[in-house]
Amino acid sequence: MLSMDKNVFLRPLNPFMIKLFLFVFLLSGLMHVNAQSVKQATAKDPHAGHDHAKIPEIKTDDALGLKESEFDFNKIPQSKPVYHYFEIINKGTPPLTLDNVTASCGCTTPEWSKEPIAPGQTAKIKVGFNAATEGPFEKPITITYNGNYTKQIKIKGHVWKAPAGAAPANASVQFLKQQLQ
Repeated sequence: MLSMDKNVFLRPLNPFMIKLFLFVFLLSGLMHVNAQSVKQATAKDPHAGHDHAKIPEIKTDDALGLKESEFDFNKIPQSKPVYHYFEIINKGTPPLTLDNVTASCGCTTPEWSKEPIAPGQTAKIKVGFNAATEGPFEKPITITYNGNYTKQIKIKGHVWKAPAGAAPANASVQFLKQQLQ
């Protein structure tokens, strides 16, 4: 059986042990406080305390005005190109320059003039779409202007499957061809 000295609690404590005990006690208290602050921050923002890459903000200004920012082609046939013109207006005082117009995929083709647009004047961006697959679509097009400003336009619609080949043979046309020979 272990014998325990009855005066163990009455002896003076080792100064090193006192410092070690205080250090561990303070460290655990700090960890508890830090855990609580992270918990409160994540309740407000689920990404707080994490090292997520920042999403760059898109810079915009009011110089580029759009008559419409979205166009719905509705139902269009597969593999038949369709086009829409988006009209833009320079609402600013300096000339407006369209630096680039980019689509999200190769089936969408924007065309625009590189000439500056004078204040109050309009220009058009031609957007072509040629669907390879049937079904609904939605394609964003990003306009970069005046150096580093951007705005987005969008086309959407539904592509229906076109017939596999040319139009079916017409018996009347065949009869006329035979008559002419």
